[in-house]
Amino acid sequence: PVSAASTAALAGADGNTAHLREDRRHITDGDIHRLMERLEIPLNLEMAATEEMLEIALRHRPHAACIVPEKREERTTEGGLDAAGQHNHLAYYVDQLRGANIRVSLFIEPDPAQVEAAIRLGAPVVEFHTRRYAHAQGGARPDGLRRLADAAALAAKNGIEPHAGHGLTFANVQPVAAIPQLAELNIGHFLVGEAIFTGFEASVSEMRRLMDEARDV
Repeated sequence: PVSAASTAALAGADGNTAHLREDRRHITDGDIHRLMERLEIPLNLEMAATEEMLEIALRHRPHAACIVPEKREERTTEGGLDAAGQHNHLAYYVDQLRGANIRVSLFIEPDPAQVEAAIRLGAPVVEFHTRRYAHAQGGARPDGLRRLADAAALAAKNGIEPHAGHGLTFANVQPVAAIPQLAELNIGHFLVGEAIFTGFEASVSEMRRLMDEARDV
């Protein structure tokens, strides 16, 4: 993970995201320690809203912590947090992370009710789950993009910095990158898969080029 993070930085990444899951299936506690020790660009720690993960975040003090839903049986994160329905549970974690000067983010669906919940919780950042857009076929894709754009505008209007990620590829990233309010895209799985054919540095570099090109249009 440290080597990959360093290569990503050289290829144009502004930050790295690492999801320390409850079952440690992706990375380990030692990886977080090494990333914090050696990484020269910001680390965004994805974490479930549990006491164990909060203790780890408070110990390492990453630049950012994104609270995500987590189910043991899922392959990867399948949807956004229900911030509206879990307000009382999430409020404690948001307050603790903010109190430690960690930029806390909520991984939510691009839905007005979830954005409004993030506003009430005082989250400075939200990351929109882009799976519905990324996996849409035909006429459903413009609708998914519209939902993302509307949610990003609503968040920005209310002082929340909007990010997005999940399922983004070379083929679908540019319409999302072109949404002016989105300040950050988090892309991982596709880049690692593409790296099998082109190498990791070339994979990250091409994604960065496409994102920048979309902003220049």
